[in-house]
Amino acid sequence: MISGYHKRPRTSVPTEVPRALRKRMTPQEAKLWVALRRLRPAGFTFRRQAPIGPYVVDFACLKARLVVEVDGAQHGFDAHLARDGVRDARLAERGFLVARFWNHQVDRELASVMDTIYARLTEPRTFPSL
Repeated sequence: MISGYHKRPRTSVPTEVPRALRKRMTPQEAKLWVALRRLRPAGFTFRRQAPIGPYVVDFACLKARLVVEVDGAQHGFDAHLARDGVRDARLAERGFLVARFWNHQVDRELASVMDTIYARLTEPRTFPSL
């Protein structure tokens, strides 16, 4: 890993925005947050409602450059799919891998979601030079 690569990314998002989002997390985000915190002993620390560039992502592990998004039904519509695609591509340009899960997956298949997240955290990746 590149030294210092897990520093807080630059953002244009005012501090109040992620702070407000943290106060009104969805039930699925809250459930996943509790599970993600169990990865700390393995060396993976997540931030919730983390600002990255012009975006606020649901969860981010800066060390592994992994973003985890929990999506509701609105993300299945064409307009949202297109916006999510652009957003994911821009995050990838910054060196982040995006893992997306549906609300119902977090509710019904949390162990599988966590297995997928852990696999993404530990898979070998090369990071773009800064």
